[in-house]
Amino acid sequence: MITSVDFKSRRITESHWMPDIFTPEKRSAVMAQIRGKGNKDTELKMIALMREHGITGWRRNQKLPGKPDFVFRKERIALFVDGCFWHGCPKPKHAPLPKTRADWWAAKLARNKARDLEVNRHLRKAGWRVFRVWECDLTRINRPKVARRLLRVLHEQSS
Repeated sequence: MITSVDFKSRRITESHWMPDIFTPEKRSAVMAQIRGKGNKDTELKMIALMREHGITGWRRNQKLPGKPDFVFRKERIALFVDGCFWHGCPKPKHAPLPKTRADWWAAKLARNKARDLEVNRHLRKAGWRVFRVWECDLTRINRPKVARRLLRVLHEQSS
């Protein structure tokens, strides 16, 4: 029995909780099939940054290991825009570990970091340069610094 309070009408209601129709194993399998569609907000910020600074030559949705957010094919640069939480931003308070199931989250995020390192290694071995940008670096204040870093990497390649 679940009790809820509607503070507007000051009513207390009781309802029966509906059990899941799947077993925990089946629910896990179903949820594992759901795939994210990218980090649209941060990617849009990166696009705005590149357009604002006249950075051209990038493509999206290229078939490369690790699925880079942007690819500069001519310069062979794979650009990733990493979310602070999911990729473990090293800056304090940007990637706090959830208090619930902390051990599970610590292992999950450690696997993400390990996978990022493996993707970097694989791309570099294939002759690609890897450029990673933290989500928190796409603020209005930090964007010029990110653009300068990216332009420097792009010009190093063409020299």
